[in-house]
Amino acid sequence: MGIPSADWLVRPIGPVDEAEVSAVLAERFGVTGTVHDLGSQQDRNYRVRTETGDYVLKIANPAADPAALRAQCAAVERLADASGLRLPRAHAGVDGEVVQWLSAGGVELVCRLLDYVPGEPIMDSRYLAPPVVARLGELAGRVVAGLADFAGVEQERPQLWDLRNALTVVETLAPHLPDQERAARVLRASRAAHTLLEPFVDRLPVQVIHGDVTDNNVVCEPASDGRRMPVGVIDFGDLGLGWTVAELAVTCASVLHHHGAGPASVLPAVHAFHAVRPLANEEVDALWPLVVLRTSVMVVSGQYDTLLDPGNSYASVALDREWAMFEAAVSVPAEVMTAQLRHALGRPSAQLLPVAEHALLPGLPDDVASLDLSVSSEELHTGRWLAPDAETVLARATLTAGHTAVRTRHGEFRLTRTTVDDSVPAATCALGVELHLTGPAEIRAPWAGTVTRHGDTGVTLHTGGLDLLLDGVDAEVQPGPVVSGRRLGTVAAHEGVRVLGIQLFRSCATGGRPPRFAPPELAAGWLEVCPDPTRLFLALDAPDASSSAPDDAPLSARDAQQAITEAELLERREHSFATVQEHYFETPPQIERGWRHHLVDTRGRGYLDMLNNVTILGHGHPGLGEAVHRQWRRLNTNSRFHYASVVELSERLTGLLPAELDTVFLVNSGSEAVDLALRLAWAATGRQDVVAVEEAYHGWTYASDAVSTSIADNPNALASRPPWVHTVAAPNSYRGRHRGPQSRRYAPEAAARIRELADQGRPLAAFVCEPYYGNAGGMALPDGYLRQVYEATRDVGGLCVADEVQVGYGRLGSHFWGFEQQGVVPDIVTVAKAMGNGHPLGAVITRRDIADAYRTQGYFFSSAGGSPVSSVVGLTVLDALRDEDLQTNAREIGAHLKGRLLELAERHALIGAVHGSGLYLGVEFVRDRESLEPATEETAAICDRLRELGVIVQPTSDRQCVLKIKPPLCLTRRSADVFADALDDVLTHGW
Repeated sequence: MGIPSADWLVRPIGPVDEAEVSAVLAERFGVTGTVHDLGSQQDRNYRVRTETGDYVLKIANPAADPAALRAQCAAVERLADASGLRLPRAHAGVDGEVVQWLSAGGVELVCRLLDYVPGEPIMDSRYLAPPVVARLGELAGRVVAGLADFAGVEQERPQLWDLRNALTVVETLAPHLPDQERAARVLRASRAAHTLLEPFVDRLPVQVIHGDVTDNNVVCEPASDGRRMPVGVIDFGDLGLGWTVAELAVTCASVLHHHGAGPASVLPAVHAFHAVRPLANEEVDALWPLVVLRTSVMVVSGQYDTLLDPGNSYASVALDREWAMFEAAVSVPAEVMTAQLRHALGRPSAQLLPVAEHALLPGLPDDVASLDLSVSSEELHTGRWLAPDAETVLARATLTAGHTAVRTRHGEFRLTRTTVDDSVPAATCALGVELHLTGPAEIRAPWAGTVTRHGDTGVTLHTGGLDLLLDGVDAEVQPGPVVSGRRLGTVAAHEGVRVLGIQLFRSCATGGRPPRFAPPELAAGWLEVCPDPTRLFLALDAPDASSSAPDDAPLSARDAQQAITEAELLERREHSFATVQEHYFETPPQIERGWRHHLVDTRGRGYLDMLNNVTILGHGHPGLGEAVHRQWRRLNTNSRFHYASVVELSERLTGLLPAELDTVFLVNSGSEAVDLALRLAWAATGRQDVVAVEEAYHGWTYASDAVSTSIADNPNALASRPPWVHTVAAPNSYRGRHRGPQSRRYAPEAAARIRELADQGRPLAAFVCEPYYGNAGGMALPDGYLRQVYEATRDVGGLCVADEVQVGYGRLGSHFWGFEQQGVVPDIVTVAKAMGNGHPLGAVITRRDIADAYRTQGYFFSSAGGSPVSSVVGLTVLDALRDEDLQTNAREIGAHLKGRLLELAERHALIGAVHGSGLYLGVEFVRDRESLEPATEETAAICDRLRELGVIVQPTSDRQCVLKIKPPLCLTRRSADVFADALDDVLTHGW
């Protein structure tokens, strides 16, 4: 096979003997030290360690121009003064020159001694988080801004990496590569990209650029969350004149080989670059074609280097990631990415459609109903949207109801396209419409064009750069030119219903057909390339027969702006909703739907809910919804009225508890329940002192907040307790004062404290504790802890309060109540959260004598506590727990999940411990398993990455380093594995 020749093609140099390197260092630079080969694609780099510092001896390729090397050094000096970046500044030799010469293998080579820039490059393909990608874009912007008026490059010359030469490079090298199938793909993509680029080449600003601000040419420092954040730029070997926007294209291309990356992954870099050095419109339009060209050049040059130097492992190991970059770059048409970039920068283009000269379906009836397949659809309830034929079933039902035609909506994020238990977001945005008809309908060409056929029932009408794609046609017309109004055929019948798919597509340079649906992250780009075809068959100015709403236009305009809408809604929340009522995630998805243990955002993205211990039955429970609906229509009032459901619920609750706990108060929340429990203890004992356990949360009312000791919820919790609250150490057997077997000491110490308070004249009214330690991360109390502490409490005349708000109702799997695991019976039990499956409902269950003691305080009343609706909710939840055997599911699925998590702990050092039982679990992250330093920032970042993978989970504990795992009890084995696999992915590939 012949090797091509051109003045910009450079043969890599082989290794230089380290003894020769050391000699040059001493002779030319007066430096002595140890030398280590760092590898390179074409040059040779050696790290030099000395007693006074570290350097890099960079030996340039024989083709290198010494003047260009001096220019690189000058550019670094310019940036060092202006950018604040870490940079490889050059050191002059003993003769005062930064460029020195050495002889190796009979060849004269130039070299320079540069500062070794501390930090680590991103040498692997681990996941890059959006903040890291943004920092790469920021650095690229700072470099081009700093070099904007740099004139140190004396002349232009053809360069391999100058994207102005990209097509020439690809066309020169591609025919000689061993993998000709790949070479042909790269050649086609390059030519298509170049075609898109040609209109702008004379208008793109040119300046001196670094040319290689990539993941491998930045140095990073680990941030507090463990992410590697770029802080400096190295390797100015590609410095030269080039398009300014090419700097950003090179940076974007380098992102694409990283784990989980796709075209939309570069958007943070584009935003960050634009904030430093604003992009002109023509630069935005040129950016993605340049990304395609950059990846194409990398593929062909990488294979070329391995041909010239088969032993160069640095070049050969890069081949796979270079191909990954290329495949990601061409996975979406460049026109789509350009539209997406314009949208992201607030510059959407306005492209008009040709005026339809004839109706597409001239005989279409007037009563065209529109289907609502969105996340907010009222027709798609009780999980019906998960059925593969959901759209067809709903369309037929609408037709059966009396309409003769029904249409879907363009640009709608369809709930029917949502997938669950999938880490890859589904393509949910409709790029066309479907028209369902009960009778025959003829189809005519809305404008003149050329017809082609696809499949048995597909017709495409080509008009200039626009295609009208029709599917479901009994075609009559032959391929070839047609005039406007020409009859194309009729809508084909299938199983008694006629369905016509209609889609418009602005033809792309790469050819092909568009998908029917776009992923949410690229919806805006695809919607610009696939405009709305509805007006071809429906006069949208007329009222829509299917809706009483005045504006039932297609959703493209609204949903294409969904990201802005979500941001605007968040801003409105900040203005009207107290900000101390925090939301999950910095940029939260807008969740508007739930089903079982899944949530769905407004873009149709499905999430696995591993967090929501409130909805114990799961979201959208049909039985609960129907029961509430019936009761609301019948009666809702307060519990002073006499009705059956409040009695039945009270009896059901006492029937689930030991016989002595026979009296129920119904309230609205866990906070109110704990508050009432404490007031009962005060009334029954005539005292007020309470002992609470540290690191616990019990509520926000005055009394429940007073005994809440979690500094995660209130940083001043321990210092701001009222004098009647006393605390004992958190019985944390993993990281507390007593660990492992020594954790048995917590109970006698707490008992001694209780007795000590009594001896000091402050006997307790109550001891309050979660019987299974929730706030610490789902951690069991040491065996016998509550038995000893309850005994001490009762010895001094106090009452024992079990806060079951989080752990009760079968979540442990092994026990219905947490206190059962400790083998004790409390005096007062508080319940909420799971009790109402999200409805505001709580309870306090106690003995009759304790309940009656409240009379000394007056009377108790809760307006909504125990209302008919709340009571029916409580009864329905208990029925579902029993009928669906959810406690057994919690035990079995929880055991499986815990086993998966323990296996992950064996492979990932960040996992310090796995706590809990059933579906009341916690994964604790530590930076060191000996010191147990909490990995707080890492935990938050891991939660962000899990959200990207479709899993909702959040940190807990005072150190915020524990994943709180308390999903609905209907969690399936499949979903448990999805969570474990996602966590494994994050811990393996980064966050």
